[in-house]
Amino acid sequence: MLGCVGDLVEDVIVRLHEEIHAASDTRSTVTRRRGGSAANVVESACRAGWPARFIGQVGDDPTGRSLTDQLVAVGAEVAVRRAGRTGTVIVLVAADGERTMLADRAACTELADPDPAWLDGLHTLHVPWYSLMVGPLRESALTMARWAGERGIRVSVDLSSSALLTAATPDAVAADLHRIGADIVVANEQEAAAMGALMTPEALGTRIVVVKHGGDPAVVSERGRADVVVPAIGLDDVRDTTGAGDAFAAGLLCALADGASVVDACETAHRVAAEAVSRASRAGD
Repeated sequence: MLGCVGDLVEDVIVRLHEEIHAASDTRSTVTRRRGGSAANVVESACRAGWPARFIGQVGDDPTGRSLTDQLVAVGAEVAVRRAGRTGTVIVLVAADGERTMLADRAACTELADPDPAWLDGLHTLHVPWYSLMVGPLRESALTMARWAGERGIRVSVDLSSSALLTAATPDAVAADLHRIGADIVVANEQEAAAMGALMTPEALGTRIVVVKHGGDPAVVSERGRADVVVPAIGLDDVRDTTGAGDAFAAGLLCALADGASVVDACETAHRVAAEAVSRASRAGD
């Protein structure tokens, strides 16, 4: 089972039909759905047929209960604390599918006193960088990563946001990754650029680094081996890339747990991401 610790929020999707008119009206379509990086990874894993568990905190409110019910409905396990106010993320989707996110994480960042039982039965603990930004969630994620290492559970980290990495500084990010003992680090092109020369398995203290490039090939760096370029799956009429990176992570980690090579797992990751993008784009029609 794949376990993911972090955010479960309500996404408010604002699909723009034209350029934003500052201080005036802009035509758009607004929808609501379940979001959060960790929750997205869990949903993608379950939709692809793998067992997964969400670990985190949501508000003790109707929205929080609805969000956890939605995860359970796709086959996920949930290990949640309920307190405070459920978070919301405004996702602005441009005509080309690119996203800009305005985040109010609220209760997500307040997860404290983790339960060792949350790790029972896991093959991998996945930690988005969002979960390492602020406490108490940061300390809970670090504690669970340490427990996972002690129990022989693989730990993976998604670098999540170039802006957050720059604010934290690449040296501090690398130090945290060494502290965590992550086996796998996943990033997109912008996040890798923010890390600069540190974006290698050796510098990050990890075994595998995978850098995604959207619809272009990903690059797999495995310690002691030459880099491998893995082609992506071409898609037409992409309108919404929300959750694509999280779906990629789900496919990669679950395929590795099934015994696939890193390159084969990356091919699976591209397929799972393509399915997620196609589903999100259809939902916006």
